[in-house]
Amino acid sequence: MTPRELRDFCLSFNASVEDFPFNPETSVFKVRGKLFALTNLGATPLTVNLKCDPDDAVRLRGEHPGLIVPGWHMNKRHWNTVTVDGGLTDRLVQELIEDSYDLVVAGLPRAERLRLDRP
Repeated sequence: MTPRELRDFCLSFNASVEDFPFNPETSVFKVRGKLFALTNLGATPLTVNLKCDPDDAVRLRGEHPGLIVPGWHMNKRHWNTVTVDGGLTDRLVQELIEDSYDLVVAGLPRAERLRLDRP
């Protein structure tokens, strides 16, 4: 997955936006003001921090050592850092991004979630 593909995929979700609250190099992807992905699109290797169910986070780290690690500068229980341009398939990376988005949406107030469901 290229940086452009990563950015486009993150922005493909309903109400997702890209923001730069930390510095001009760090893309923060949010839904309704809540972070679901964080990356430096110009970094090598390309990595992305993603929210993850705590049990799944530990399992994924075990299945993909060195490619999925505890979230850098994040709550290590709920966030993983995923190496995007490494040995993981694009499909797996997309699933992890989608799971992160879904977890964040699930934590939004009901009224916000309902607004996301409208066409």
